[in-house]
Amino acid sequence: MSRLTMLAATLLLLGAVPAGAQSQPAQSGPGNNAVNSSDQNNSNAPVAGRNSFTEGQAKSRIEDAGYSNVSGLQKDNEGVWRGKADKAGTKSDVSVDFQGNVNPAK
Repeated sequence: MSRLTMLAATLLLLGAVPAGAQSQPAQSGPGNNAVNSSDQNNSNAPVAGRNSFTEGQAKSRIEDAGYSNVSGLQKDNEGVWRGKADKAGTKSDVSVDFQGNVNPAK
């Protein structure tokens, strides 16, 4: 094998695997769910984003969070469902964002 051929083969091998590269296992996701379960919020305020929940689904998420008598649900320009609901005998404003976070208005 000529020196030139040997040098070319060595360079190809070195270029195929970067120095110090190790195989990392693939992640199943970024660790920030697109939709959270009804018992977990990842935000204390609604997160703006394109919301694919229907009005009925938003109402169910609010009810699953312990509210009742949900009314006046409307999706705002930020994709957040907003309405009124009762919890512990008090009527308050409530919201559901695109991740499923249910929050009282602040």
